[in-house]
Amino acid sequence: MLELPAIVLVCVTIFGYINYKYLKLPLTVGLVLIALISGVGVLIFDTLLPEIGVSNQISYWLDEIDFNRTLMTGMLSFLLFAGALHVDLNGLVKAKLHVTLLATVGVLISTFINGIVFYFLTSLFGMEIEFIYCLIFGVIVSPTDPVAVLALLKRLKVPERLESIIGGESLFNDGVAVVVFSVLVTIAFGSTTGDHSSSADANTILGLFVREAFGGALLGMLAGYLTFLLMRRVDDYVLEVIATLALVTGAYSLAIQLHISGPIAMVVAGVFIGNTGRNLAMSQKTQTHVTEFWHLIDEILNAALFVLIGFEVIVLSSEYSVWLISTVAVIVAVLARWIAVSIPLQFLSALITKEKGEITILTWAGLKGGISIALALSLPDMEYKPVIVTAAYAVVVFSILIQGLTIEKLINRYHGT
Repeated sequence: MLELPAIVLVCVTIFGYINYKYLKLPLTVGLVLIALISGVGVLIFDTLLPEIGVSNQISYWLDEIDFNRTLMTGMLSFLLFAGALHVDLNGLVKAKLHVTLLATVGVLISTFINGIVFYFLTSLFGMEIEFIYCLIFGVIVSPTDPVAVLALLKRLKVPERLESIIGGESLFNDGVAVVVFSVLVTIAFGSTTGDHSSSADANTILGLFVREAFGGALLGMLAGYLTFLLMRRVDDYVLEVIATLALVTGAYSLAIQLHISGPIAMVVAGVFIGNTGRNLAMSQKTQTHVTEFWHLIDEILNAALFVLIGFEVIVLSSEYSVWLISTVAVIVAVLARWIAVSIPLQFLSALITKEKGEITILTWAGLKGGISIALALSLPDMEYKPVIVTAAYAVVVFSILIQGLTIEKLINRYHGT
């Protein structure tokens, strides 16, 4: 039972040490890079000495971990809550129009652009992928990942309003993307089984979306408020830390059972506890312990997640045509992000003055991460799943390694001292 967590934590420790001593990159970037190089090294070793079967053993471990289940029904609840705890509610309220439009309209625009181009791109290579599955790919690579983005914001000096927009969007648009993904998968399963009327009915789709999104927000507010009431009546930091743990595990589990959005529930609950709860229900000692506890949880799970992302290269398709499609998909994903940011911000420019380089910074700061890979891996086994998974992986790794390493220079270009 402890074998797999032990392997991951040992890898995190060794890779973290190598990065600390030699590469000196941001930890998340360094871990992905070293794990990626290690994975490629394993594949080369396996090609030279196939009888040993190292990659088969690692693939078996990765299957045992079940990346999708581990992230989407485990780690994600802790990571989202930890990230939302540090969101300034006042800044979020000021940026509410930007965050709302980018997390909804922006996700939908990006989904359609990525999906349509992916459909025609795969057709050029003779792959007859149904359009609905191409749209699913579109939504998989559309959300900015809060784990990657918040790790980025920790080390960069970003103007306050831009920071609120980037952080707020990353927390909410992944929840919206998961809801859209669920709707599209429902339609796809209906179409593949021939049951078009029930799954593709507009009212059914709208009802599913509303239930997932608004149900998640309502659950997060209710769970956060109940935890707030408890914390206001006690002054024991141990009990209050346990209460936040109970909030995360209990509310997320309930969201799964009720088929509503757990990610949105965690973000709402985290923002509520991190602002109202911190100001009105916690002593200074409790604030310190709660903050440090969730910071530590955040860092440990972040490190483990990015090592797993790097190792996923071992299970990807090795076909040349698939990697060519994936390369083009990376370029399209960046362009789709730029369009998805530009349209809402141009609309808002009549009401709110833009920051210098706002569109460019928001485009390049839109890092993808574990959520995209988890959604791709959650798809049912089908002929073209390896194409979708490989292309999604290429988009994620490019954003973490290339965008993650160059965004600081871009921000300094517009807002450097």
